[in-house]
Amino acid sequence: MPNTPRDPKPGSRGKRVESVARERDEWLSKVHPGSHFHSLFDHLPGVCFYCKDRDGRFMLVSQSFLQHHQRRHESELLGLTDFDVAPQQMASGYLRDDAVLLAGEVGCIERVELWFDKQGSPDWVFVTKIPLKDSRGRICGTAGVVRVAADHEMQLPMIQSVARAVEIIRRDFAGPVMLAEVAGKCGLSMRHFQRRFQQAFGFSPQEFLMKTRVAAAMKQLEETNLSASEIAIRCGFVDGSSFSEQFGQRVGQSPTAYREMRRSDG
Repeated sequence: MPNTPRDPKPGSRGKRVESVARERDEWLSKVHPGSHFHSLFDHLPGVCFYCKDRDGRFMLVSQSFLQHHQRRHESELLGLTDFDVAPQQMASGYLRDDAVLLAGEVGCIERVELWFDKQGSPDWVFVTKIPLKDSRGRICGTAGVVRVAADHEMQLPMIQSVARAVEIIRRDFAGPVMLAEVAGKCGLSMRHFQRRFQQAFGFSPQEFLMKTRVAAAMKQLEETNLSASEIAIRCGFVDGSSFSEQFGQRVGQSPTAYREMRRSDG
């Protein structure tokens, strides 16, 4: 009779598990792709889910992931990469994570991140990423879950102190920002400030400041006719040369080339 308790004989547990594992694999092969378990994530508020192949192309995404990227149908995201849907500097970070997972260097990446919508409004999220393996045990892609932090989690000391720092940096990035002063305003020594930032984002507060300035410059390049030197000053860079160097390192092209590319896309 199906679904009834079983009392295996001593020593038979290993064989039974192997047998059931084979039955499970056969059963899974019969499940239609459209009804795979990822669809459950559509019913979990505040949770996004995705799978990517080894080339970084999206293969499976939840409805909430589509909504975050302002897409309506899976067909609008299927086969695209992070560089097609996210700012360049964020996509580069995702690519680095994927490289570590695909190389088998780690079995899981977990961190707290800031996700920004098209209007620039931030959400604190918990991110978990893992490698995916095929039937032969070879890594064939990556999968991730992104969950919006609950109210009680926003009270965690790590988030509280880093959130205050993020607020200050995003407000004052265009001027001279002394990170030691930022740390003091957060009630932390510079050493603890650096460590908490690294735990939260996977990079230093210095890098977050530079990412913030580059992101602001990208927006200015897209939306204004200001020269690169004018944008450099407005976004807190010491001069045009420094702006071009920092921008190129994080975006992969010069400010002028980026502006031309975005305008040709439009």
